[in-house]
Amino acid sequence: PDGLDVDGLLRGMYLYQPAEDTTDLRAQVLASGSAMPAAVRAQKLLADDWGVSADVWSVTSWVELHRDGLRVDDENMLAPASEPQPAYVSRRLAETAGPVVAVSDYQRAVQELIRPWVPGDYVTLGTDGFGLSDTRGALRRHFRVDAEAITVRTLQELARRGEIKRETV
Repeated sequence: PDGLDVDGLLRGMYLYQPAEDTTDLRAQVLASGSAMPAAVRAQKLLADDWGVSADVWSVTSWVELHRDGLRVDDENMLAPASEPQPAYVSRRLAETAGPVVAVSDYQRAVQELIRPWVPGDYVTLGTDGFGLSDTRGALRRHFRVDAEAITVRTLQELARRGEIKRETV
């Protein structure tokens, strides 16, 4: 599509859908694959029902972001006299506001791959567990990777940061 951030797509992450209205309450939602529709729906729930502006980022490769972080860390170690360079995910999120909530249909360990390079507060949602057989929607609700879970987790992080009251959550 027009305006696609091809570099971001290839490097592992790009801004898929910025928040329409900017409010004082901000959040970043990183999502991949089949979790993208839930992230976009959570963005709407957060804006319409809670007054939270959330940007939705498409993560095309958690592993590629991890590799980039390791590569940059290694380069920084080998050039101690030079100004340390940030990893790609660090650079992309550096100017954003609010907690970062990462979600996918993978186990949370996959989203945890980029934790060292995510600036600020970072929480993950994933499908940890096994042995269930149900509809996809019911499984996403069970594992708390649906739009409502993304919304609640985002609100919890805002409350933990003191930006909203815990009772709100």
